[in-house]
Amino acid sequence: MITATIVEGHRVASGLNGDPRFPGGTIQMQLHAFKERGLDLSAFYPGTLNVSISPLSYRVVKSRHTFHDVKWHPTERAEDFSFFDVVVQHGQSPPVSGFIYQPHPDTKPEHFQKPDVLELLLPRIENLSYGTRIRLQAPVEQMTFEP
Repeated sequence: MITATIVEGHRVASGLNGDPRFPGGTIQMQLHAFKERGLDLSAFYPGTLNVSISPLSYRVVKSRHTFHDVKWHPTERAEDFSFFDVVVQHGQSPPVSGFIYQPHPDTKPEHFQKPDVLELLLPRIENLSYGTRIRLQAPVEQMTFEP
C-alpha cells in the first residue's frame, strides 16, 4: 500500500462546481453509459475522491475495464475511460474497494489532473477532508507506483 493525500479537484465529477452543462455532475451523467457496457457504478458516491500520490508517480499496466468512444453527454464529444481496481484504507476503518477512474487525457476536453493525482470512485466514506492521508493499493498487474 502507498500513502496518498486527499486534494481538491475541479468538483465537476460531483457537480459541486455548479457548471450548468453537467447537472448532478459528470459521474451521475455517465452512469448509464458505463452500465450499458457492463460496469455498474451505482454503489459508489457520484463524484471522485482526488488524491495526490506525490512524490510517487503511477504507471498503467493494464486496466480492468476500458471503454472507447463513450458518448455520455448530448453536446460534449465522446471520451475514452479506463478503470483500475483499488483498495483504500482510512485510519482504523475497514478497507474499502472501488476504482481508479481515468478519463483518457487524449479524449478529455478539459479539467485535466496533475500527473500525481488519481481520481477514485468509492462508496461514501465519512470523515474525509482535504489534506487527509489515506492508504491505497492497486493490483500490480493493473497499475504500479514508482518513485
